[in-house]
Amino acid sequence: MKGINKMKKIILILAALVAFSVVTIAQARDQLKVTGSSTVYPYSTVVAERFGKEGKFKTPVVESVGTGGGFKAFCAGVGVDHPDFTGASRAIKKEEIELCQKNGVTEIIELAIGNDGLVFAVSVDGKDSNFTKEQLWKAIAHDVMYGGKITKNPYKKWSDIDKSLPDVNIEILVAPPTSGTRDAWDALVMEAGCDKDFIGLNGGNKKACVKYREDGAVIEAGENDTLIVQKITSSPNTYGYFGYSYLIANKDKIKPAQIDGITPTVEGIQSYTYPLSRPLFLYAKKAHADVIPGFKEFLGEFALPGTVGVTGYLFKVGLVPNAKETEEKVRDIVANLTIMQN
Repeated sequence: MKGINKMKKIILILAALVAFSVVTIAQARDQLKVTGSSTVYPYSTVVAERFGKEGKFKTPVVESVGTGGGFKAFCAGVGVDHPDFTGASRAIKKEEIELCQKNGVTEIIELAIGNDGLVFAVSVDGKDSNFTKEQLWKAIAHDVMYGGKITKNPYKKWSDIDKSLPDVNIEILVAPPTSGTRDAWDALVMEAGCDKDFIGLNGGNKKACVKYREDGAVIEAGENDTLIVQKITSSPNTYGYFGYSYLIANKDKIKPAQIDGITPTVEGIQSYTYPLSRPLFLYAKKAHADVIPGFKEFLGEFALPGTVGVTGYLFKVGLVPNAKETEEKVRDIVANLTIMQN
């Protein structure tokens, strides 16, 4: 019995030492670190700049590494060497939660900060266009149904897919596999638009639906959405996809294609009647809440009506506000630092 009690004491002492080391390390940093999605990056940057100008805390450091890269850094551990927050253009995956837990990041706060619409855009000098999800899948997929069988993608021009589409070569700039925007595109377009017979011939497995062609028609453009906009602007027949905020910021240079006859608008994205609507997230590490200066205050900014509401400053740069019910849930999570349930 004494041996058991002694072991319990040792465990408690070790746990206290670990907790103390986390606090001590974290206190060595007085500037918040935010990483993650290129789509969330513009919003986090605006909040960080305003937050710093108030003068109470240093301006947080914000970097754009993609949703996948952000989770990798966020879940690597607790302490000064690891980010406090990560932005994401999709929800955290099971394997990412497991990575977090493995490295001691066991209490994660999840905020749905607002909504976004994926925009499939072209230069203002390009042709007006309207695509179905099926047509977009046919343009991007490595293999498609052709002549009643699965074959390597034969479509060279948009008009090869459908005569109503532009008679120009297919050239599409896409996000890399680490991007949450790529994940969202794959779910909302590639899987949704995938031919049913194609899925059936692949044993019902949709993985083949999201394999991209490699013949030059589809080009990975990296995590920098601003660079994608620049490339589209310089080539009137090139398309690319990215978040709604980049359309708002560059509407003098680019224009959106319709998807299933619907143009992306604030109202359509908020109601999810626009087919490529999705939620955006900010994840926070609760272990840093009481030891990194400004943590609670910065998190709280993403729940204020003046930030994310219909009159908020993030709305003016493209973030589509949550529905009222979701707004209330977000405020409650922030007020109580409620962690997500696995």
